[in-house]
Amino acid sequence: MEYRLVGTAVPRKEAGRKVSGTAAYVDDVRLPEMLHGITVRSTIPRGYIRKITFGEGIPWHEFVIVDARDIPGKNIVSLISDDQPFLAADRVNHCEEPILLLAHGDKYMLERARQNIHIEYEPLPAVFNIDDALTGQTVVWGDNNVFKRFTIQKGDVDAAWSDAAFIIEGEYSTGAQEQLYIEPNGMIATAEAGSVTVRGSMQCPFYVQKALMALFNLPAEKVRIIQQETGGAFGGKEEYPSMLAGHAALLAWKSGKPVKMVYDREEDMAATTKRHPSKTRHRTAVSNEGRLLAMEVDFSIDGGAYATLSGVVLSRGTIHSCGPYRCDNIRVRSVAVATNAPPHGAFRGFGAPQSLFALERHMNKIARTIGLKPDEFRARNLLRPGDSTATGQVINEPIELVRLQSRALDLIDYHEKRRRFTLENARSSRKKGIGFATFFHGAGFTGSGERYLQSVVMLEARAQDHVRVLTSMTEMGQGTYTVLAQIAGETLGISYEQVEVTNPDTAEVPNSGPTVASRTAMVVGKLVENAAREMKAKLADHDFAALGPLRVTVQYKEPPGIFWDDERYRGEAYGAFSYATYAAEVTVDTLTGEMEMNDFVAVQEVGRVLHPVLATGQIEGGVAQGIGLALYEKVVWCEGVMVNNQMTNYVMPTSADIPNIRVYFEEIPYEHGAMGAKGIGELPMDGPVPAILNAIEDAIGIAFDHAPVLPEDVLAKLTARRVA
Repeated sequence: MEYRLVGTAVPRKEAGRKVSGTAAYVDDVRLPEMLHGITVRSTIPRGYIRKITFGEGIPWHEFVIVDARDIPGKNIVSLISDDQPFLAADRVNHCEEPILLLAHGDKYMLERARQNIHIEYEPLPAVFNIDDALTGQTVVWGDNNVFKRFTIQKGDVDAAWSDAAFIIEGEYSTGAQEQLYIEPNGMIATAEAGSVTVRGSMQCPFYVQKALMALFNLPAEKVRIIQQETGGAFGGKEEYPSMLAGHAALLAWKSGKPVKMVYDREEDMAATTKRHPSKTRHRTAVSNEGRLLAMEVDFSIDGGAYATLSGVVLSRGTIHSCGPYRCDNIRVRSVAVATNAPPHGAFRGFGAPQSLFALERHMNKIARTIGLKPDEFRARNLLRPGDSTATGQVINEPIELVRLQSRALDLIDYHEKRRRFTLENARSSRKKGIGFATFFHGAGFTGSGERYLQSVVMLEARAQDHVRVLTSMTEMGQGTYTVLAQIAGETLGISYEQVEVTNPDTAEVPNSGPTVASRTAMVVGKLVENAAREMKAKLADHDFAALGPLRVTVQYKEPPGIFWDDERYRGEAYGAFSYATYAAEVTVDTLTGEMEMNDFVAVQEVGRVLHPVLATGQIEGGVAQGIGLALYEKVVWCEGVMVNNQMTNYVMPTSADIPNIRVYFEEIPYEHGAMGAKGIGELPMDGPVPAILNAIEDAIGIAFDHAPVLPEDVLAKLTARRVA
């Protein structure tokens, strides 16, 4: 089918104001009589608050001071499990936990004041890693430190071991990762006449509204949340903004004046959410022919001190843990545990990068053990139409994963380079390697999530030639406004310029769900398409002069044939999967341990590509973040404190460290996605880390089963091999 707008690189809707500098971010906004706010945080990982002393030399009467006693409603950040307080009342459960809030007209006075507040604690034993949490010797949450457990059962795993020619085991781990968005978290709040208004940098305005309704015991119409221009998020502004919005609003409520709170980079890195650290154990049965007979997986993540989104992160990681492979017998057991670190939360990929890293490293280990090439082993086991996933979801789409994998390997010249590198590496201390990963990512909320959300979209025709799209989908750099305008314009048969996408404001737009889970284009875009079709039919006989503006509202309806069992974790986990093979070429210097990326090929099937430039940018950005997790970005913890919370010592890749990322798409339109689109935003986070570590192993013959891998890790293993 030929399209006018979809599939073309139309200019971004918000590009003009961003490149001209007129886009107003939180810190650009100034309001009359505005105060600045700051947070006083815990300095211990766990304990009772015994005494708070305000030091001399500070004019405390000039400050607005808020503690837990000032909260008019519930002292909980309402999300899923209502366990996290906005302000600690009598005890703390992690370093950086908020205890007091201060506001003053002079933001430089605030730091002086914070340094002159002294808090005395009675420390309690704390837990800092997954293994210690699971022992239960020190219980820091609930009865057993467990936020959530899941089990997936398919076939008879126990019976399959006796038929195996090979049984291969492995253990794999990933560390935390900081989102490192360009703009730190920030909010501005006003409170008057028993109502609260907050504008800020966020992904999910209705999440924030829900949290503040509980905090202030107010109805929805009294809590207005407006998304300000947002400088990146990557999941880091999904749940945490509710906390900061509540803090700014409490100070505004008590002072009667507008209050702005913007974190500096150090506070943002130390106090906000990160990717969950993980540990995965695999035990796999394989036949003589190289076919997967049974997969047993134990997947665990560190949720930090409070539940936040750990249960749903665990869910996605669990479902993705067996990847796009055919296997009749599967058992996955997973657990999210509590520790005394700041809560971990959403980050692009949402649990899947952790479990897919383990899987794709394990696939290489199996291939090596049974004597097959990595691509040949995968080709024998990749899903085909009619096969089913770990949850029993039958693949009905016409996928050709073996061909997709072969295309990626051909583009990077995989087989020839492996042969050539083997010869060249014998003569050089700089050794080259090549590796790949084949994977998938489910688009949209898991299982019954989309049905539960019941997302709503509205279109408004204000004149014959002008249409507004009203949704709660946020623009945070990924191109939401652009893609939704393309869909609406294409369907209505009007120009791209005639479509306006309204900025999310809970007082104006319907609740279309959160801007997460690779759902914007596929799920919400489809609602926009449906609304536009309905509007087009009505516009044919609508008299604007007589009737005025026309509005059309549509609500999500689950596609036919979807079934999900929340209890047994069986059925259609996602409306659709996107698929990919990523291949990486690296050089490892065996004298220094340094690793250099030389080439990267990303081939993916994502349904219809709506905007080729934006889609390519999504892949390039995800791969760059994956390179960071693979080779650079190590969060250093000391008793629950991030000690390298600055951009000088939390090392991320720069443009000099990123190779030419060659991006290719295959398109198999998905009938229930907008114009055939599937999810794309999270997919590129899943594949780079295992592909790169597989390439490192190919280069030096040493397996690394943790990420990130730093030069010192390489040198340590090279030294150990030499002295063995």
